[in-house]
Amino acid sequence: MTALPPAPHYPGRNPRPDPSLFAPALSGLEGLTPTELAASPAFAGGLAAFRAGFYWEAHEFWEAVWSALPQASAERELLRGLIQLANAGLKRRMGREGAVARILPLAEAALREARRRGGESLMGIDAAVLLALQVRIQDETAV
Repeated sequence: MTALPPAPHYPGRNPRPDPSLFAPALSGLEGLTPTELAASPAFAGGLAAFRAGFYWEAHEFWEAVWSALPQASAERELLRGLIQLANAGLKRRMGREGAVARILPLAEAALREARRRGGESLMGIDAAVLLALQVRIQDETAV
């Protein structure tokens, strides 16, 4: 498991984490299949960071996975939705409700499209897990 920084990063409010913290998990993703990417430390790191409320960090992990996925794939759409969900969580934590209101529908649309294209389970994430992640952001309160 990739270590997380001592506290979540909030852009403009606290220092950005050292990129070397993420580097081991993010290396070697290019050329991997969606199944291999789903088993990667980067994908797992994003999920663990998200669940711990480290939304900026989740985005950092998942963006590398997203860019390694095939264009126009259901998996890439899933990652787009997860990244947007993490962004909505970050904005909610920062008290930027207008941004949350704009980003959440985009996340939900991407996640719906991923399920439409790829079925009920993609990269080990099924509808119940997606719902739990979405509910977490909807229930999140600003810091």
